[in-house]
Amino acid sequence: MQPAREAFSSRLVMMLVMLGMAVGTGNIWRFPRIVAQNGGGEFILAWLAFLFLWSIPLILVEFGAGRLTRTGPVGAFLTLMGPRWAWMGAFIAFVATAIMFYYSVVAGWTIRYVIASATGEIPRTEPGGFWQAFTESWWPVLTHGIAIGLGTVVVAHGVRAIERVARVLMPTLLVLVVLLAIRAVTLPGASDGLAYLFSVDWEELANARIWIEALTQNAWDTGAGWGLILAYAAYLRSSEDTALNAFVLPTANNTVSLLAGVMVLCTVFSVVPQMVANLAADPDALQAYPALAEAVGSGAVLTPRLIQDTIFSTGNEGLTFIWMPQLFATLPAGRLLMVVFFLALSFAAFTSLIAMIELATRVLRDAGMSRQRAIRLVGIGGFLLGVPSALSLRFLHNQDFVWGVALMVSGLFFAIGVVTYGVRRFRDAQLNHDHSDIRIGRWWDIVIGVVVPLEALVLLGWWFYQVRGDDLAGWLDPLREANVGTMVAQWGAVLLVLVLLNRWLAARTAAAAAAARNGAASNG
Repeated sequence: MQPAREAFSSRLVMMLVMLGMAVGTGNIWRFPRIVAQNGGGEFILAWLAFLFLWSIPLILVEFGAGRLTRTGPVGAFLTLMGPRWAWMGAFIAFVATAIMFYYSVVAGWTIRYVIASATGEIPRTEPGGFWQAFTESWWPVLTHGIAIGLGTVVVAHGVRAIERVARVLMPTLLVLVVLLAIRAVTLPGASDGLAYLFSVDWEELANARIWIEALTQNAWDTGAGWGLILAYAAYLRSSEDTALNAFVLPTANNTVSLLAGVMVLCTVFSVVPQMVANLAADPDALQAYPALAEAVGSGAVLTPRLIQDTIFSTGNEGLTFIWMPQLFATLPAGRLLMVVFFLALSFAAFTSLIAMIELATRVLRDAGMSRQRAIRLVGIGGFLLGVPSALSLRFLHNQDFVWGVALMVSGLFFAIGVVTYGVRRFRDAQLNHDHSDIRIGRWWDIVIGVVVPLEALVLLGWWFYQVRGDDLAGWLDPLREANVGTMVAQWGAVLLVLVLLNRWLAARTAAAAAAARNGAASNG
């Protein structure tokens, strides 16, 4: 396959770029709302299990496949499985690109909040009201366009530009998250937030939805199964370690997610009781949270369960954006810290968005398109296809549900690819090579060959079985916001198109790789 013409300048820079790819709003925006929605401690247990039984093994696959093939997912599956299975790599790439469409919208939200916090708009308004007014306006379309436009500019300048961005943004972000988490745990009532986050309801572990959400979130946190690490691994130097990197990267990512969860949930459990206590003086304090206002107004006692049911349960896409300003309002120099926080959040979103744009660009380049033309196509297409999510939170939630769960299918396809290629053959050549810092044992063969496929198939089957009796017709309705029907319909449509185009995809990618090899040989 085509060799990478660029390489990362050092291991440290490579790790910063990889962290930039994986540490993003998935950690700081998505993790707090998903863990809050799913009850805290039981979700954390399942989420940690999948770090070792899903994310790390699949990241090893992506590092190894990138080192082996020096291509994107389609080219990688030509090598791993042959031309009949190029559609699998194309599906992996499509899932990450479909996430990019609405992820750019979320990145745009962070840009708007940087501006609003710097100009003082948020301190002058109630944060929940500001969020509602913003998401119901045309602002998200504009900021979505700015985000994807800036991302394409960075990708257009190649791997060196990506390195320069990561060198500055990632250390800044990590320091800020640590400092803000420390501050959050010192707030009054923060212990209730910690208890909610880490207390386990053992009966809830029998709920398949929690396990699916935990696996999906771990894939979001670490980038496992997206194809993003594979695309960046194409830029690894031939003497670069793959095995140890695959352990360090997701562990660091999950640490950031936990810190973000502490930061947001401690703030919620500190601020909400104060808001309820001040209702007599400020009757509109809970205007943005009508379910909570109604419950408290009817005499309900404020408990963690009530907060979960009224704030965390549904429609919590704005959790970080609504509640972090509440934290900063209680702090000295809070406005300055709020600007810094949302700037850091925009950094996180931007570095991850760059990786998604790079992956989509890589697939088009592997099919023979010039880099600049591919970047323009990704930028324009990404903007147009992200507009529906910018205009509707319901549509964004639908896409987050459908393509977030589809990461399980992507991981399954990666496992099938390595099994077809030969698990031990792959491990010996791509993971336990002469430059590896640690050796990967036979346990990995079992996890990739047996555990990962079972996780994907059993969890999806278990979930389908559990929901079959809960309004089955409704759950199969493809027009619902988040159910089996809408998920299967969208997956099926994409898979059908890719299978029909498989021969063309394989031929274009193979021809482009051959042309690149011939060009390299003639230049040599």
